[in-house]
Amino acid sequence: MLARFVARATARSAARAPRAAVTPVAARSYTENAFNKKEKAHEDQYARQHEKEQIEKLRKQIAQKKAELEQLQKEHDELHKAAPEQK
Repeated sequence: MLARFVARATARSAARAPRAAVTPVAARSYTENAFNKKEKAHEDQYARQHEKEQIEKLRKQIAQKKAELEQLQKEHDELHKAAPEQK
């Protein structure tokens, strides 16, 4: 009977134990220091530069497509003017 009481008490106290007491102290995920701040700043700078390059590339593609559209519109207009109207 005593063994059963001890088993129940141990199970209850383990269930009520705070989570911080169970996890080891060395499991900290992030410490704020100068190296980490500098590393994050470099990563952010790289991301901004990459996005800037991608935007510039897209702007060039848009300009190229607009020029192509204007050329096609011009050819269409010339063909439309040259062909006699048919009804």
